[in-house]
Amino acid sequence: MDFTPTPEQTAARELAAEIFGDLSTPERLADCGGGTDAELWTALCTAGLPGAVAETGLLGLVLMLEEQGRTTAQVPFAASCVYGLLAVGAHGDADQRARLLPGFRDGAAIATGAFPARPGGVRAVPSADRTGRLTGSVPVVPWLRAATHVLVPDGTTRTLWLLRTDAPGVRRDAVETTAPWSAGRLTLDDAPAERLGPDAASDVAAPYSPASRRPYADVLATARTAFAGLQAGVCAGSLARAVSHTTTREQFGRPLSTHQGVLLRAADAYMDTEAIRLTAYEAAWRRDAGLDAGEQALTAAWWAAEAGTRVVHTGQHLHGGIGADVEHPVHRHFLWGRQLAAYLGSGAEVLEELGQLLTSRGARDLQNRQEATP
Repeated sequence: MDFTPTPEQTAARELAAEIFGDLSTPERLADCGGGTDAELWTALCTAGLPGAVAETGLLGLVLMLEEQGRTTAQVPFAASCVYGLLAVGAHGDADQRARLLPGFRDGAAIATGAFPARPGGVRAVPSADRTGRLTGSVPVVPWLRAATHVLVPDGTTRTLWLLRTDAPGVRRDAVETTAPWSAGRLTLDDAPAERLGPDAASDVAAPYSPASRRPYADVLATARTAFAGLQAGVCAGSLARAVSHTTTREQFGRPLSTHQGVLLRAADAYMDTEAIRLTAYEAAWRRDAGLDAGEQALTAAWWAAEAGTRVVHTGQHLHGGIGADVEHPVHRHFLWGRQLAAYLGSGAEVLEELGQLLTSRGARDLQNRQEATP
């Protein structure tokens, strides 16, 4: 496998870095509060970056999300691309792709997802014409207050449903989370929606078959990969601030960075950040290549949760007392890192899911070998 970016991916990453660096400054982030930076989102869409994901693939998106994470820019870039552009592009029918993709490409429409599915959370009553009615609630949906569409899985069958946030029966209540993600509580009361994917849900029938064959599993794996890439950027930004601080601040007549304890903490944080980045790249590369990426996405999600938490704690710790200031830029990285570590499953939950996947596959392979033995 080769993670070397294509010229198109490199150009998209460089343009994203320029826009995020120019517009997502600490001063602008402070002015945004807990909301979405509408001016920054407009700039990204005008530059064609959401639409570029269709050409650059998931790996290209991960590269751009790293740049967002470095600045903790408050835009629904990951959510709209994963739950809108990539989900509809991969699992929508011809009519849905023609009708929905242009809006997700140019930013006129913003998508988010009520993931992962929780038993008893949302129930769907399907109709014969690929429409249905949804009832239930999801406690926290990121970027819900900015979204025009929400991708919602049925809590039992895991069938995917796409609904508009302005549809009758849809209620959004503001929820404050660790990171300022314009989150909300989604409450549905017989809300109209359209089905995305096949008529019959196959995720429950074959939970450990390749994720690429199952719409819900594919979208969840894509989301975990994308948000792991975002976490890699958050960690890199936190570490860069820590390096800058410890090389300029002196203690006992010499920079903090010359102390062995500081060097060791920073080195461990660097290795953790690289592990998050590498596993996210592998999962993204496999999906773009048409290969199953379920295991790799879980691995990336585990590193993002476990290592990501360590890195942002280190970044704050190496700032000393300044790191405890909630208005310091490094504290924003801390909040984002903690939020990303919990989103789509904690480290323990992801590790359990990965273990079940591996043991199920091992048992199936053993059975196949036994059946093939004369």
